[in-house]
Amino acid sequence: MTGSLPTVGRADVESSTARKTNVISGSADSGETDLRVLLVSMEPELVAGQFVFVTVADVDSLPRLDPLASVVEPEGLSVVLHKEQADQAGLTYDFVAAWVTLRVRSSLHAVGLTSAVSTALAEAGMSCNVIAGFHHDHLLVPHGRADDALAVLQALTETSGLPAI
Repeated sequence: MTGSLPTVGRADVESSTARKTNVISGSADSGETDLRVLLVSMEPELVAGQFVFVTVADVDSLPRLDPLASVVEPEGLSVVLHKEQADQAGLTYDFVAAWVTLRVRSSLHAVGLTSAVSTALAEAGMSCNVIAGFHHDHLLVPHGRADDALAVLQALTETSGLPAI
């Protein structure tokens, strides 16, 4: 399945089995916590494009960049960018990734989803860099193995012990 990156702040409505968060109204609810439900309903979706991790030491350079995710580290600001943007800015990287979004609305309190997904991908010989968003989990896997990653995740869904939701 191919999609696009979600618009920041978009309200996202999920199945009735998951608790919901309405960003606009300010009500807080954290999403699904049951691991089996998360696994059978994760709906992995491939986001179009190629993505890279870069480090930016000069924070003032950020206005000309459009980071999709960021982490402040002692060595500098790590950001995930579209590969084309990193190339245009002359930034170096050593890992080109495909972006897979797990469409299930997972709680930040859920235990085991990251482990289950990363273990399944590791058993298939794939690295998996996970970014947890408020609404969804996002996996950055080797770009050349995107189809393999989707197949592994689909198999994990099918073997998780519950009918699909």
